Amino acid sequence: MIVHQIQVGNMQNFSYIVEDEDTSESIVIDPSWDLIELEMVIKENSLKIKYIVNTHHHFDHTLGNEAMVESTKASIIQHENSELKHDIAVKDGDVIEFGNSKLKVLHTPGHSKDSICLIGDGKIFSGDTLFVGNCGRIDLPGGSAKELYHSLFDVLYSLDDNLILYPGHNYGHKETSTIGQEKITNMVLQKRTEQQFLDMMG
Repeated sequence: MIVHQIQVGNMQNFSYIVEDEDTSESIVIDPSWDLIELEMVIKENSLKIKYIVNTHHHFDHTLGNEAMVESTKASIIQHENSELKHDIAVKDGDVIEFGNSKLKVLHTPGHSKDSICLIGDGKIFSGDTLFVGNCGRIDLPGGSAKELYHSLFDVLYSLDDNLILYPGHNYGHKETSTIGQEKITNMVLQKRTEQQFLDMMG
């Protein structure tokens, strides 16, 4: 699996093109803002886009959906809790296949009701659930510190430490990390009770 990580727009978003090495069939994760950058990667690598996958419904992660559909004819995948227009609804544990590659869906609400992470081939695409050094905000509609606590500690904390973390925004001191590194250095992943987490998140 080849990951093309592309920073777009003025909110430091990351869009991703994830390429199956054997077949060049690929998915686009969170197309937004500078779509010309994504189109260039697709063209230069002769990629066939099978799906557009949104990690959640917020506009800065879905802005490019329609234009991407127009240029690639790909289907849009979102979590079943999303109220945005999509072709395929997924839930926790579902698997997205493209070429010979697979990414498993983890439902990780907290930043939003429909937040998902995608995991496979030693990688995790965490959207706005977990950043390098921080996590997504919980003060937007559908946000919940309690749900985020359980997503972080019941789901992400138990994952393989070696998983490479590809976040939804470039908000950290570097563009990628690992789950293990975040357990050591990320303040939101320090072991604490649910109440302590809620107090910290305000």
